[in-house]
Amino acid sequence: MEKEACSSAFSKMILEKAKSDKDIIVVCTDSKGSAKLGSYPDELPEQFVEMGIAEQNAVTVSAGMSYIGKKVFVIGPASFYSTRSSEQVKVDVAYSNNNVTVIGISGGISYGALGATHHSLQDIALMRAIPNLTVEIPSDATQMRAVTAELLNEGRPTYIRIGRNAVPVLYRDPSEIRIGRANRWFDGRDAAIVVCGQLVCKAIEAAELLKKEGIAVTVVDMHTIKPLDTEMLGRVAEECRCILTLEEHSIYGGLGGAVSEFLAQNRPVPMKICGIPDEDVPNGTDEEVFRYYRMDPEGIAEKVRNLIAIKKSL
Repeated sequence: MEKEACSSAFSKMILEKAKSDKDIIVVCTDSKGSAKLGSYPDELPEQFVEMGIAEQNAVTVSAGMSYIGKKVFVIGPASFYSTRSSEQVKVDVAYSNNNVTVIGISGGISYGALGATHHSLQDIALMRAIPNLTVEIPSDATQMRAVTAELLNEGRPTYIRIGRNAVPVLYRDPSEIRIGRANRWFDGRDAAIVVCGQLVCKAIEAAELLKKEGIAVTVVDMHTIKPLDTEMLGRVAEECRCILTLEEHSIYGGLGGAVSEFLAQNRPVPMKICGIPDEDVPNGTDEEVFRYYRMDPEGIAEKVRNLIAIKKSL
């Protein structure tokens, strides 16, 4: 299957868009290599700002440029933008309603062996609690391009978290992707997996494994964590009557928290939150960590079977 990194997709697209739109500005914090910005800084030096290792300043400067009419994308490690500069995101971007998109690269456990200091497993819990801030976790390069295009047309304060490595291209038609609208895979009625980011492809693989056993599973790519697509969520809860959430985030406060908050108040069904436990994560590649926590296709399939058993016992 074809693979492409979300960061590469963004960089190629924003370079072409910025050539014809001088209001587009990219701000970076000593991470243009990690962000895969390529030739953007060299080709458009007047539309690029290198802040050095100063994420707080980068967000505030970005907000200031937005205030005078610029369309600003500030990009750097998710672990730092979601913690070190959280106040600036809250006040200068969201509260002040500035058209700034904060792109957190190498999100989740993407930095692997660098360990807990570079993991961003609490960012969604924090960002989705900030009023007036859209929160996105694209699952592939096509989604990244579609979300970027929508933000260029209809700017809003936004936090996007993307991974580091190339991921399978799941979507071909960008018109299928809209902020705030989940994408559904399959029409299973035995269980639903609500998932985001690079784990979407693993959820799809798990659904294919279960299909061979006669178990029909719906997979919901909930790429927008806020605003949550509650219409889709209510529909699959009604149809499947049990839901597994799956995410590259702490089990507290992320996608699982958002889904359970809605279901508990509107359509209670058996559910299981699958993510990173509240513990120090072993160092390793993201694939190694996913296997360790049974967040690989086989482990996901096992969790779905267990959840279906609970549903049937009620």
